[in-house]
Formats: sequence, structure tokens, C-alpha cells
Amino acid sequence: MRTDSTHVISAVRDLNRLELAGESVRACLEQLAVAAPQVVAQLLDDSWGSRYAARIDTWRMPASATKKDELALAYGRDGHTLLKAVYAAAASDPDLAFLARLRQVEVLRVMLVQNYLTVIDQRGREVIKRREAQVEGLPPGRSRITSPYDLDARWGVKRDTFWNGYKVHVTETCDTGAARDDDTATSSPGSEGHGDDGAAAPPPHLIVNVETTDATVPDSQMTEPVHDRLGRRALLPGEHYVDSGYPSAELLVSSLADFGITLVTPMLADTSPQARAGAGFDRTAFAIDFDNRQATCPQGYASSHWNPVAQRGTDTIVITFAKGTCGPCPVRAQCTTSASGRRQLTVHPRQVHEAQLAARAAQDTRDFQARYALRAGVEGTIRQGVAVTGIRQARYRGLDKTRMEHTYAAVALNLIRLGAWWNGHPLDRTRTSHLARLELALAS
Repeated sequence: MRTDSTHVISAVRDLNRLELAGESVRACLEQLAVAAPQVVAQLLDDSWGSRYAARIDTWRMPASATKKDELALAYGRDGHTLLKAVYAAAASDPDLAFLARLRQVEVLRVMLVQNYLTVIDQRGREVIKRREAQVEGLPPGRSRITSPYDLDARWGVKRDTFWNGYKVHVTETCDTGAARDDDTATSSPGSEGHGDDGAAAPPPHLIVNVETTDATVPDSQMTEPVHDRLGRRALLPGEHYVDSGYPSAELLVSSLADFGITLVTPMLADTSPQARAGAGFDRTAFAIDFDNRQATCPQGYASSHWNPVAQRGTDTIVITFAKGTCGPCPVRAQCTTSASGRRQLTVHPRQVHEAQLAARAAQDTRDFQARYALRAGVEGTIRQGVAVTGIRQARYRGLDKTRMEHTYAAVALNLIRLGAWWNGHPLDRTRTSHLARLELALAS
């Protein structure tokens, strides 16, 4: 099987922080005007009517930074005033207790917590202040709401793409015994997946799993959930083709041990300063002896400390060389620029470390590149999903509805492919240049 992801734009308007604050107050006022008009009537004055009579995105925001700041503070003060009135009414009258549980009241509360602070000034008064990222800090993107109408949508970024919404992961079969993505059937159309000569046509590639998440979830966090979902339905593949965003050194080992799946994927390169510069001594220049818990540098000196630790929830080993060894070393500049004057290595436990080295060595071979070319076909599936079902544009609000939409989209694509297979319609040949075909031929 093979898996890839693509971005999904939410079914709500993109709002900046200022617009989000104003629209959250307005949405709360709209809901309260129906549920408890007497509460709203006590607060209304001319300024509230001018700010919240129409949707925030229907009028132009002020151009000057000073007026924007004033408007942001006005939204914050109005939001706190409105919440206090709602909570006071809910506490004083049992029949109005439901007001504190209204959806837009909770949205307004969360928006205020994420974007504003209540501080005490020099006179002892409560003052509403806007949060600044560089001073008070803002919540992480995975927790920050982006719209009062879709609480699951999040801002995401992937290379040059920046969007508000979700991400969908599509997994499909790509058995090497099936039709290749650029194959064209030569037999005339038959029925029930057979040609006129009676030979069985190779089965189509079918989507077997879709996973929808908010836009902040990285691909690497979805490898194990995809395997778990496939395992619960007895659909585990022998090989899983994914791009470099999905695997990690730990997943290479755990996927094979827990699910019996071989990940076929290029590993991310070493990010150490020496490896990035392409000069000096990176991790591969050191001999790691796990049995004796020691590392040997290119100059033949042994490490002084071997410390198994957990870094961000991952088991690692920190190997340190002594200052007396690194200080007088004639090639220290090629090895480390650390202020402490000694080299330090961070490696994975033995099984993971060896799997990572083997994967990085194998991915540069022509055999791996020819084998990994099978993954590219999932790009065509993403393209078909965009063109036929519009999976990059959510039709509904909320993660649950968007996930169901993508499930139906996968069913539709499978029916299209099965219909073509049952009726003997060949796959369209992917147009490639003569040079690209020559490179593929040489690689195989």
C-alpha cells in the first residue's frame, strides 16, 4: 500500500486575530439575541450597534495601526463585559443557567483566554490587554481556534502552502502484481474484469483507508494510527510506501515489530552541522560499540560518558567525549564548535540506530529508487480526488463531518475504479518525457 496527504481548506472564511475577536463577540451577541434578548438589551448602546450590526468581514478594517489597536481593545472589553453579564444572569436565575453552556458563549470565552489578558494597573483597576506573541505568548497553533463557526479548523503550513482547515491522509493498494500506473491494457474491453481472450485483468488500486486531522498534525504522527486502523480491519500490507514526512527511525523498527510492515521510504538526512556542511566528522565517522557502551572518534579516542536519556518522549543515548581528549585534538575544528570544547553525540538505541543507518545506505541505490517509484502513483489518486470529489475544499464545518465527507469521497473513487475494471476500461497512460522514461529504464 501507499499513503500520502494533502491539505483541506475549511468551509469558513479566513480571519486574522482582529477579525476573529470581533466576529466572536458578534456571533455570541447573535445567539444571545435569540436565547435571552433581555440580557443583550441591557448592554446595547450606539457603539455596540455600530461595531456588531453587520458581519466583521463585510466592512473595511481601519488602515492605521493605532486604530486597529483601539478596535482590538474595544473587542476585548466588549467580550469581557458580555461574558460577565451572561454569567451573572445564569447565576441569578435558574431558568437562564443554560446561557453559560451556549456554544458561542464558550467560543467567546476561549477566544478571550487565547488573545487577551486581564491585568491590574497602578490604580488597582482591571484593564484588558491584548496578548503579544513576543511578550505574553500565544497558545500553540494546535490549540488556537481560527473561527467561531468551526472550532476544529486550524492554520497549517506545508512547504509553501499555508491554509486554514484540515489534512487528509489517503491509503490505497498498489500491489506489484496489479496494473502499474502507466500501464495500458492491450486486450479489447470485456466484462467482469476479463478481456475477450478470457485472461483476468489485474485488479484496480483501491482506497482502503482515509484519515482526516486538523492541519497542525504532522504526517509522522499518522503512520502508526494508519497501521492500527488497517490492522483492526485485517488489511495490513507487507510493504508500505510513504514519503519522508511519515517515517522516523523508531517507526522503521516498531512498524515491523508491531504490525509486520516494512516501511519503504527515504529517511530524512542527518541534521547535524557537520552533515549539513558536508565537511568534518558527522555521526557516521564514529564507531559506536553498544556492547561496551562506548564510542570511538575518527582519531581513535574513546568517549568518556554514555548516558541513556529520554528526549521529548523518545529514548536516546547521549555520548560525550572528555575535554582533555577534544581540547588538544588537531582536528577539533572539523569535529565540533561547541563552547564546552568537547564533542557530544546523540544516537538512538541499538536496534533503531542500525535500522536508520541501513535505510539511509539503501536509499541511495538504484534498486531502491526503482522500487520506491511505485509510491508516485498515490499522487494521481490525490489528483483524482481533487478533480472528481473536491477533497481539498471542505463542504461542512467540523472535523467529524469533514472526515465523513472524505470517507464518501473514497467510496466514490473506488466505485469509479471498479466500474472501469468491470467494464474493461484501461488505465490512462501517464504522459512522461522521453528523458524521464530513459531514466526509469536505466534505474530498473
